[in-house]
Amino acid sequence: MRKQEIISFKADQQLVEALNRIPNRSEFIRNAILSSMQNICPLCQGTGLLTPNQMSHWKEFEAHHKIVKCEECDEVYLECDNTEKETHLHV
Repeated sequence: MRKQEIISFKADQQLVEALNRIPNRSEFIRNAILSSMQNICPLCQGTGLLTPNQMSHWKEFEAHHKIVKCEECDEVYLECDNTEKETHLHV
């Protein structure tokens, strides 16, 4: 069995009160974190920033792709300017 570690974080009073109403806080927090990690930006890995090298790669990618807002779901996605493909990736 893997050794578990305790990880702590600061929370404002409103969040503390909300968490105190949850029967199994640890399980809830673990599940929330794991769920969030499945939705992390593949480029920045959740930091919100690109390194200079990542930005260089992005600029190359951006030359043939654009960011578009979907008319159906109203979400933003990447669209390739290659007319042979009709696929797009939501981000």
